[in-house]
Amino acid sequence: MVGRSPAVRSLGIDAEPHDVLPDGVLDAITLDEERHEIAALPDRLHWDRILFCAKEATYKAWFPMTRRWLGFEDAHIVFDVDPEGTTGVFVSKILIDGTALSGPPLTALRGRWLVRNSLVLTAIVL
Repeated sequence: MVGRSPAVRSLGIDAEPHDVLPDGVLDAITLDEERHEIAALPDRLHWDRILFCAKEATYKAWFPMTRRWLGFEDAHIVFDVDPEGTTGVFVSKILIDGTALSGPPLTALRGRWLVRNSLVLTAIVL
């Protein structure tokens, strides 16, 4: 990453193939509420994989700020879809103590997602 360190507290980026998750993975990484929410989203995308990718980006942004584990069940992710349907934003609501090593607590991390060229890309910049 290139940038001024005072301008960015943390960064989480993930990329995954835009394909269905293997059997059993969705249940292992999601909250019941998340499964219901992604079922209501437009069905032309693999929301299971997008959700997995967003959870990975969340952990990658979280860990340098806290030096603590964040399990898949410790963040509730909600998506918003842009009009073109292949990009949008997400919010990772942190469900555990969000005390950071410095700065304000991490209670919600906001990121962007994109599906393009058979890839899912997610990023969070704090």
